Amino acid sequence: MRLRVIAAAIGATLVAFSGSAAAQIKIGMLLSTTGPAAALGVPERNTVALMPKKIGGMDIEYIVLDDGTDTTNARRNAEKFVGEHKVDAIIGASTTPNTMAISEFVAKSQTPTIALGGSLVITRPMNEVRKWIFATPYNDEIVMGAGAKHMAATGVKTAAVIAFADALGESNTKEFIKAAEERKIKVVASEKYNPTDTSVTAQILKIVAAKPDAVMIIASGTPAALPHHALVERNYRGKRYTGHGVVTNDFIRVGGKNVEGILVPAGPAIVAEDLPDNHPAKKVAVDYKTRYEAMYGKGTFAAFGANAWDASLVLQDALPRAIATKAKPGTTEFRVALRDAIEATKNLAATHGIVNMGPNDHNGFSADSAVVLTIDKGRWTVAK
Repeated sequence: MRLRVIAAAIGATLVAFSGSAAAQIKIGMLLSTTGPAAALGVPERNTVALMPKKIGGMDIEYIVLDDGTDTTNARRNAEKFVGEHKVDAIIGASTTPNTMAISEFVAKSQTPTIALGGSLVITRPMNEVRKWIFATPYNDEIVMGAGAKHMAATGVKTAAVIAFADALGESNTKEFIKAAEERKIKVVASEKYNPTDTSVTAQILKIVAAKPDAVMIIASGTPAALPHHALVERNYRGKRYTGHGVVTNDFIRVGGKNVEGILVPAGPAIVAEDLPDNHPAKKVAVDYKTRYEAMYGKGTFAAFGANAWDASLVLQDALPRAIATKAKPGTTEFRVALRDAIEATKNLAATHGIVNMGPNDHNGFSADSAVVLTIDKGRWTVAK
């Protein structure tokens, strides 16, 4: 593998991974490798080195740009990918806000994009913009539905929410309230905070005063640990849930004993070895995790890298169909063919389950794909 590092504009770092000096197909990797979402972007960037350098007889070049978890940088990097690098597709952005910041541009430039943010607003409702955007993480309808289902099954009657004050938080809060109400769970409080906040005391005081049976924390990366610390400090004894944007060992490190026993509806990749042998994700997830930890060390695996790997699997499945159209990479015709090929993805085994895309479903996972995880003695495991 050839690796070259080039200084890019706006303080970002560009890294190109290729199998030859003249790659025929270019994939832009728009990731948050620094800033509040670095816990997502770093394993996604690390996964690029594992991606195939040749697909369908053509060389593949992956060009990585860091957006610093900043929406303005994300938009500029997307423009750089299309204007300077003439990419055929984009994988990213790492977060929902950054994905929303580039959505109109990638649609206008007709660049198929596989997002790594998990909010439902990325792919629904379908329109001329979302026609060009797909996503590999579970959407919030799946995750919040699984969380509310688990609450109802364990006797929860009232719940509260504290969420990021952004597109991720807004969309997930809406889906959680909907799923909770469907299961006769009353939402008694709803609060917000910013990923850069250093305290959520005021919000947690309001939540504790409402005396909910459970709290759903909707956040991603290590900043999601902050409400857990505050709830423990206030002696909250109810169940604590968190969205799937926390499934990393970094989150466990930052959360420490205060995140032991929390409940997280999420993809099964991080607990791949614990899955039954007939689980559709087990073989793919174990293979990816083995490759990742062979390169980066035992215990380095993170579910966000699995999202990037699933995006690569989607491209590996779709690119041969696009190539078969005889359209030339680097052209609008090829990008259109690739978009159509991604939308035609069927029965593709990925690290989080089986993917079936369609004109009105650019996520492709079924509603029952998620599992509920917990942290037991500093290790992710399936909740009992």
